[in-house]
Amino acid sequence: MAKLIRLGILFGGRSGEHEVSLSSASSVLDTLDLEKYQVTQIGITLEGDWLVGGDVLTALKNRTEENLIPAVMLPTPSRPQVYSLEQAQGNEILKVFAELDVIFPVLHGSYGEDGTMQGLFELNNLAYVGAGVLGSSVGMDKALFKDVMIANHIPVAPSILVHQSELDSMDQVLGRVEEFGNYPLFVKPANMGSSVGITKCRDIEETAAGILEAARFDRRVLIEKGINAREIELSVLGNQTPRVSIPGEIRPTAEFYSYEAKYHDDSSELLIPAPISQEQAKLLQDYALKAYQAINCEGMARVDFLMDKETDEIFLNEVNTIPGFTPISMYPKLWEASGLMYADLINELIRLALQRKEEKDQLVRKYEFEE
Repeated sequence: MAKLIRLGILFGGRSGEHEVSLSSASSVLDTLDLEKYQVTQIGITLEGDWLVGGDVLTALKNRTEENLIPAVMLPTPSRPQVYSLEQAQGNEILKVFAELDVIFPVLHGSYGEDGTMQGLFELNNLAYVGAGVLGSSVGMDKALFKDVMIANHIPVAPSILVHQSELDSMDQVLGRVEEFGNYPLFVKPANMGSSVGITKCRDIEETAAGILEAARFDRRVLIEKGINAREIELSVLGNQTPRVSIPGEIRPTAEFYSYEAKYHDDSSELLIPAPISQEQAKLLQDYALKAYQAINCEGMARVDFLMDKETDEIFLNEVNTIPGFTPISMYPKLWEASGLMYADLINELIRLALQRKEEKDQLVRKYEFEE
């Protein structure tokens, strides 16, 4: 019998996308082949506490966490493992709870998709699914991401950036907005995914309210030109030689593809493949691969585009380095339509993580000076 791969599934987290993470993790866990993987569930509460012990996912969903065991991960690169924190004679002691070969961070948003968690895995010398520190952090930061796309001649929607320190002078900020362009505008937290904190604004009052809403989630706020657009998405998979899915189009019932539309409202229309020309599909695929490689993304990403309904002009909207894995999520649906089934997709992502770890282990870690 082949040795089981010791796989950690990490979910929850300290972000506005905590509930989305739980839904994604549920789909992943339901799909895993237990004859191939030895699975350890690791949950992170909204307060940031790590928990292990049995069916952690159900406990986090029901907020019945009292029977779970506090846990930590320490930077121990020789033996990547999760430790439990247990009481013994009035003292708290560390015990090895599970050793891991690879971890799948089914985390969305801050403290999971932004490079912070990936840095911990790097310190542990632990194989992990998805982009590394650089790709995660650049993909998550909408403002920096736009700068990288512009440098690589990939079109993006015009925008301005507002820092939290400027909000005490809201009149000046709104003056910049008025000079920026016509309505509608979209106001977004610079570091957040799943459309959390995004507002479509049609006048100055809505813009002021949208800025304050976005500032609840991040210290930097992006104000972006509104485009009367079709929403086209593609899935990318791979490390140094990635491949890209066919495009799909989302036609939300709401004014834009909001958090509710993505995860709670299944009435949005998903058109796979997208009803666009072969030339348009090829251009989108080329842009998706170029953007993926420009930020040094690895493992996976969903690349989202806006296509102007009148001119067909294309704008790259964002790259999601840990896309949703819920039953209605576009990332796995696009791969299924491209010939890669959900279970095979999960297996491939884990294989890519282990492959990247193996390649990194061949690198020289010590420089020896020869006199």
